[in-house]
Amino acid sequence: MLTGTAHLFIPGPTNVPADVQRAMIVPMQDHRAPDFALILQTVLEGLKPVFGTREGRIALFPGSGTAAWEATITNTLCAGDKVLMARHGQFSALWADMAQAMGLQVEIIDVAWGAPCPVRELERRLGADRHGEIKAVFVTHNETSTGVTSDIAGVRHALDSCFHEALLFVDGVSSIGSIPFEMDAWGVDMAIAASQKGLMCPAGLGILAASPRAMAAMDASTLPRSFLNLRAMLAAHQAGSFCFTPPAQLLHGLRASLMRLHAEGLETVFARHHRLATGIRAGVAALGLSTVAEHRIFASDTVTAIRTPQGIDAREVIAIARDRYNTQFGGGLGPLAGKAFRIAHLGDLNEGMCLTALGIAELALKAAGAPVTLGAGITAAQHVFADAAAQPALSIAAE
Repeated sequence: MLTGTAHLFIPGPTNVPADVQRAMIVPMQDHRAPDFALILQTVLEGLKPVFGTREGRIALFPGSGTAAWEATITNTLCAGDKVLMARHGQFSALWADMAQAMGLQVEIIDVAWGAPCPVRELERRLGADRHGEIKAVFVTHNETSTGVTSDIAGVRHALDSCFHEALLFVDGVSSIGSIPFEMDAWGVDMAIAASQKGLMCPAGLGILAASPRAMAAMDASTLPRSFLNLRAMLAAHQAGSFCFTPPAQLLHGLRASLMRLHAEGLETVFARHHRLATGIRAGVAALGLSTVAEHRIFASDTVTAIRTPQGIDAREVIAIARDRYNTQFGGGLGPLAGKAFRIAHLGDLNEGMCLTALGIAELALKAAGAPVTLGAGITAAQHVFADAAAQPALSIAAE
């Protein structure tokens, strides 16, 4: 029998803080009553700065980020519409599969897993689209399977430099609430999040933010929708409720988690994630291992995918961590299965937890036969954290 605390270092669901857990221990309530409307309004307003929007309309759907992917498509596009997508990891690939299954004409830019969205190639294809056939560009901001963050501001620049009117849809499921996201400044038309990652709640809510341009596109959309009817949900939210019975307890938890984010301050939240990620990456390098992310410039501040040495099965590393040390790491997905494991560092996390993750990763790697020096990763991360503590005014951009 395993004893002590179970350690969760997967990129979702993430750790739920104790005060958020307590906030969800409430009696059942009438979701048509005025007190519920106040809770919903508080949540919707609290989400706006997290998305970086004043103009966007936010909707909550019982479901997951995948449900929000589908709602984005069904509410704004028509069967046969041409869309442009980069495929550079498991989740960008799944979103492309969904778009194809829903009858869209998907033009795919395939990129190596470990690279970000190729902005220059995207710009080239947009520039060649002289008749405006491309109706939307889909981008995965933070590819959770590879630990790579893409440049959404660069994508917006590519669209603008080509004078292209395509809508910009961004999957921010593993970025929003943890790293900077500027919906309005980047001209994002649909931004997607979910409750179980940087928002530190249980899974169960897909979250959409729609720009005025996306709202206008809904008038021309002809794809069928019922449960995921965005206009109907926004109207229900305006009236203080949902189109159907909502997960009320989850709304209480989300309100508490947003209070935590705003009390810490979003800039401080982002700086904390960057600091912790820098420590994890330093630890990985000190162990002589490489990340799936091909360069630190676009390495994610929410999850690090780590390649195991030749001949070391990452699945065995994960199993040892789970079975011996009561610790969960993320597995390698798709072509990375058995070749990489993932340490997530988003949400309710601090330096001590990251040192624990590295220490257990060292033990599991050593037990699986990897030639690592115990303590090397922890020591490297400690130096990063000690240096950061000595320079409290250090900005995110100073690395």
